[in-house]
Amino acid sequence: MKLDEYASYDGLGLGELVAKGEVSPRELARTAASAIEAANGEIKAVIETYDDRIDALDESTLGAGPFRGVPFLMKDVFGHEKGRLIEFGSRLCRGMTVTTSTYFTDQLKAAGVNILGRSAAPEYSMSATTESVMFGNTSNPWKKGYSAGGSSGGAQAAVTSGMVPIAHGSDIGGSIRIPASWCGGVGLKPSRGRVSIGPVVDEGGLGFSCNHIQAKTLRDAATMLDWVSKPQIGDPFVIPRPTQSYASFVNAPSPRLKIGIVLSELFGVPIDPEVAQAVKDTGKVLERMGHHVEIAEADFGGIATLHHINDLFFFGFDARLDGYAKRTGQKVGPDTLEPVILSVYEFAKQITPARFFTAMSEINVARRKLARFYADHDVWLSPTTSRVSEPWGKYHLSKAGVDASSLVEKLFAEPCQFTVPHNIMGTPGLSLPLAMHSTGVPIGVQLAGRPAEEHVLIGLGGALEKAMPWAKRVPALHVSKMG
Repeated sequence: MKLDEYASYDGLGLGELVAKGEVSPRELARTAASAIEAANGEIKAVIETYDDRIDALDESTLGAGPFRGVPFLMKDVFGHEKGRLIEFGSRLCRGMTVTTSTYFTDQLKAAGVNILGRSAAPEYSMSATTESVMFGNTSNPWKKGYSAGGSSGGAQAAVTSGMVPIAHGSDIGGSIRIPASWCGGVGLKPSRGRVSIGPVVDEGGLGFSCNHIQAKTLRDAATMLDWVSKPQIGDPFVIPRPTQSYASFVNAPSPRLKIGIVLSELFGVPIDPEVAQAVKDTGKVLERMGHHVEIAEADFGGIATLHHINDLFFFGFDARLDGYAKRTGQKVGPDTLEPVILSVYEFAKQITPARFFTAMSEINVARRKLARFYADHDVWLSPTTSRVSEPWGKYHLSKAGVDASSLVEKLFAEPCQFTVPHNIMGTPGLSLPLAMHSTGVPIGVQLAGRPAEEHVLIGLGGALEKAMPWAKRVPALHVSKMG
């Protein structure tokens, strides 16, 4: 299979070719390896490939789902596939391996994907850009030297550039949606508890974090959600799901919905005028479809809330890194951690249980305050990010003058202004590449819904995919142009 042909398909498209016998999983794996070889030197999205899943692939090990044989990358974060390297983009974890596979990995494999490598992520996924001392900077496929977003930037850049059609993404404050917005992909963050994080972890990031995929079509995101959202043994709770498959909503008509356009400066960050206009234009399209669309407001406490989130996220972070150091035989210090992370490590030691429980109370207040939006509206429509992709250097974890006391204002506020509210609420969010910016990079528009209502977003997203299509847009750094 030629690279331009391979890169023209989404995940389901390649899976259909395998099902028809028109291409073998091993041929797809070899083609993916060629695509990575062609583009990765410029983009730096892939940090490792697995020989045993390419030329030595045993096709009998693949699941029988609709993505059978489809090349897939696992993000370098958390513990996914037993025996594989997991380094968190950190020199402290160099050479560390996963000890227990996750339920998420089991479900991905059942869906049929061929996990053939790892994608880049910033150190401990704690940045909205994928730039690291350990693996270098991942480039946006649309513009060399521009950020691919983070923390799932390697995954989305690999997808948008055509190296693989789908890849693992995780999201604790926007890490699926920000890369989708900046690279021009589809990023669906599921509801809290939708995708099991077990068996080792109860809830990822105290319920803020979730796993899913980076994609380029809505049907891939929806279909994969059907496969990875099955309740697992020992899950702390099970949330409602529709009686139909998520995939069935992609082409289903949506009921008339009340949609609120949110352009509030939640963290005091001005919105790029072109980004705001893209949201308003999307609202007009939805209005023509018969939905009720109006300007709405949202609030949850501004920057102060982000500081409380730090006390939640980083409580015990020092113990976590000490544990990694013990496993790898290395020492925590400036030679193993980037400056911002080292500062956070020291900051974590100061977080008392009293501060932690105060932060939990404050976040509960913020959650209830935010959720008032859904008393009057079915869907939240906003920018995914206030600004589009910019050159490397703005949000990375070795930035001069940034430490644990200032990272909220200097690294998180701008890219996370419209994404983190949905991690706080545990509500689903969907970034779609509905416009292009005058600088030549994509604009992501975000739809968000009530808890457990991913199907509502998928239905609206399917209609927008037809009305405002993006499939024919091809970035400058694409395997069809580089092979």
